[in-house]
Amino acid sequence: MLDTLDAATVRRWCASGLAALKRHQGEIDQLNVYPVPDGDTGTNLVLTLTSAQQALAMDLDTLPHSGPTAHGHALRLMAQGALLGARGNSGVILSQILRGVADEVAMAPVVRGRELAAALRSGTAAAYTAVARPVEGTLLTVVAAAATAAVQADTEDLPAVARAAARAATEALARTPEQLPALARAGVVDAGGRGLCVLLDALVAVLTGDTAAHPAPTPRSARPAATAARETGSEEYAYEVQFLLDARAEAVDGLRRALDALGDSLVVVGDGREPEGTWNVHVHVNDVGAAVEAGVAAGRPYRISVTRFADQSELPAGPVATRRAAVVVATGGGIAELFTAEGATVVPGNPSTGELLDAVRSTGAARVVVLPNDANTEAVASAAAREARRHGIKVSVVPTRSPVQALAALAVRDGDRRFEDDVIAMAEAAGACRYAEVCHASREALTVAGPCRPGDVLALVEGEVHLIGTDLTDTCAAVVDRMLGGGGEMVTLLAGLDAPAGLTDAVRAHVESRWPFVEVHAYPGGQPFYPLLVGIE
Repeated sequence: MLDTLDAATVRRWCASGLAALKRHQGEIDQLNVYPVPDGDTGTNLVLTLTSAQQALAMDLDTLPHSGPTAHGHALRLMAQGALLGARGNSGVILSQILRGVADEVAMAPVVRGRELAAALRSGTAAAYTAVARPVEGTLLTVVAAAATAAVQADTEDLPAVARAAARAATEALARTPEQLPALARAGVVDAGGRGLCVLLDALVAVLTGDTAAHPAPTPRSARPAATAARETGSEEYAYEVQFLLDARAEAVDGLRRALDALGDSLVVVGDGREPEGTWNVHVHVNDVGAAVEAGVAAGRPYRISVTRFADQSELPAGPVATRRAAVVVATGGGIAELFTAEGATVVPGNPSTGELLDAVRSTGAARVVVLPNDANTEAVASAAAREARRHGIKVSVVPTRSPVQALAALAVRDGDRRFEDDVIAMAEAAGACRYAEVCHASREALTVAGPCRPGDVLALVEGEVHLIGTDLTDTCAAVVDRMLGGGGEMVTLLAGLDAPAGLTDAVRAHVESRWPFVEVHAYPGGQPFYPLLVGIE
């Protein structure tokens, strides 16, 4: 339990928040499908926080001789990275929330409960100021509720304030359909607000070690499969324009007025540098040229991106060259839910070639990656891939041997890359994830770790028996130790169908005491035969 927010905790929060957003990326994308190829709200938030993490990783140790504290410097790096990499309306607003938080506590000697409350209040004010026409029932509403609850907690207890903010954010998220008719019609909560809830839950987890996140409110109805809704704004405007701008603050005031007259969903946020800073500009318009010209008049625009909403307004019935999908083989209800949340099509274990082919075709995509999660299924997947090509579908098989490798592969998917490059990145991520399985021996045998008898606990690393034990929990902890001895920053634990209660909690506690800087994520996998699956990244 941490009582202050220092620079190391900021870095852990950023990494943990990014990992959590990646896990919930598909879920958030489905809440409010923003009509940009692979550019939905969940994806935008992942890209935004990825840039924040990169800024921290590259520059965390360059603390100025004078100015902000170490934690303030880390928060400002996080905010600056988020600003430069912000994607979409929610990404831009999130960057401004982070900037407000950073500015509030940059000079504070320590950050405890009341300082965090003030920081969230400052982040809320910055977010509302950045949006030309604030709308309730959005990310703004959720962060405001979090800040109010944090202030009302009125305590120096940092974890208590973080919990109060996260709980209030979840409650406010559930009310967003009552405030925004578009959400009520779609039967969903606000996607950006859900992303903020994920980040606040990650902060609570980092401060307390408690990973019991608040689940998303259940939608009252499902949106029709072929419907796409904008992240924000009116259907009157046909294009999204976004760019970075180097300009003076007084010139940006004129830019805001010019863009506000051209369209809606206007968000302009800066990095706070004087006299000239960097600004992230986001707006929906009909006249793209006029929007860019307004940027030129104000300063130097760059990284200009333009998206035409009509190009993605419907999901075609047949395979489309720009659409991608993932098909994953999974055994276990919990594992299947994890993959479904990542936007993958799940096929039950030990499928036939025909079953895999049917799953590939059912995606409606022209480019599909298949993750078999088993050496025996890999050959079946390759056969299905060859058959799929006869139907005009390009299929690549990433040779995953365990569900934890597939989770690592799906976490790095990036629709902005060429499909072939994306497959390579997924394969590299899967290969970098070492995996282990723990089970009970079914018969007497001679293994590379020595002889085993029925009932012994076996720990297999990369398919080979490395440890033989008598106690399940002790053996699970021992195999994680052995794997972390070779390096690793994150451990993923999947509890099996027959895993005893508290198994993953015990292993997590062991890792946290023995390897304090290693992040641990545990999920109910529901797989048969193996009480625990382990992934090390």
